[in-house]
Amino acid sequence: MRHSKLLLAAALALPLAALAHPPKGGKLATTADEALVELKAGNARFMAGKHESPNLTMERVKEVVAGQHPEAVILSCSDSRVPPEVIFDEGIGDLFVVRVAGNISEPATTGSIEYAAEHLGVPLIVVLGHHKCGAVKATAEATGEPEGNIGSIVKELQPAVAAARAKPGKEGLVDDAVHANAEIVAAQLLSESPVLTHLVHGGKVKIVTAVYDLESGKIEWGPAPAAAGHGEHGRQEKH
Repeated sequence: MRHSKLLLAAALALPLAALAHPPKGGKLATTADEALVELKAGNARFMAGKHESPNLTMERVKEVVAGQHPEAVILSCSDSRVPPEVIFDEGIGDLFVVRVAGNISEPATTGSIEYAAEHLGVPLIVVLGHHKCGAVKATAEATGEPEGNIGSIVKELQPAVAAARAKPGKEGLVDDAVHANAEIVAAQLLSESPVLTHLVHGGKVKIVTAVYDLESGKIEWGPAPAAAGHGEHGRQEKH
């Protein structure tokens, strides 16, 4: 197993020359703070309709054959209205995107994020929710046991809905729960992943939360999670 993991890491290893497109100043985003600045700038361009559409050429396709160096991991919902590369105005090889309904934390998604952070050296992890999330809405409206594998998603989202009900905000139950879920998932990434905890505590990785507004296209940035094991929203037992 260890041998196969090493082969996987080698196959997608980081090339000597970083491949993420540089910000306007020409400097490559190599730290979490630089990557965050780039993402915020990209979303501002998206909202203004001034897309640069970077790294979407065949030249770029050939350039990244040698390896990848994304500037950020985006754990986002699989909703078709929230394509990370588009809303952040990024291109091929710029983002390491992990998508699942409700942007939940579970072994496969967390393992993917660990790979990007540990083996690719990605410095920034963004847990990205979005307003009017169908998965969260379904969880809030659920009255019985959901059928099939959807039940596993609902169970992961129940703590966020419960938190939103306990402390109502200004955006309504579903959108309040979306914000709560982003914070819960960010905290879970730390509390459930020794790999990510080590990287965060070592200053090599930063985890932030964000929520995308479907109507305006704007990203609202939230807080970083508390230290592993001390966050307000750790994984809760689900019944």
